[in-house]
Amino acid sequence: MGRLKESIAWPYAQDRTAQVNQYLADGWSRHHKDRIYRPPITKYMLVGDRVEEIKEVVVHEFSMGDVEDPDLYAAQPLHEWEKSEKGQWIMKNACDTPTWHRMADQVTYGYRYRITAKLMGPALTEWLLRYGNER
Repeated sequence: MGRLKESIAWPYAQDRTAQVNQYLADGWSRHHKDRIYRPPITKYMLVGDRVEEIKEVVVHEFSMGDVEDPDLYAAQPLHEWEKSEKGQWIMKNACDTPTWHRMADQVTYGYRYRITAKLMGPALTEWLLRYGNER
C-alpha cells in the first residue's frame, strides 16, 4: 500500500530541479576549481606615502608527468623560463620575487606548475599589453 501512495503523490511533489542543478554545479566547480579562469587577485601595498593596488597574475604554467621527484624535474623548465625574455621582464618589473606553485593534475595524474607574480600600475598594464593571457 505504501508504494501506491508514493506513486499517487509523485505528480504533486515539489519540483526541485533548480536545487538539484545548483547542487551539481557547485560540486562540479569544487572539483574543477583549478581549471576555471580566475581574475587576478587584488591586494594593496603601501609605497612611500600612498597606497598602490597590486594584482597577482599567472605569468607562466606548464605540466609535468608523474615522476618520482617533481620539483627536481621542474627545475629545468623553471630555469629556462627565468632566462627567457618574459622571465627577465617579470624578474625586473615584479613587486616581489615571483613564486611557483605545484598542483596535482587530475587529468594526467601528473603535476601542474604555475608561476605567479605581483605587478602594479604601469608594469601590470605593460604586461597585459605585451603578453595578455598567453602563458
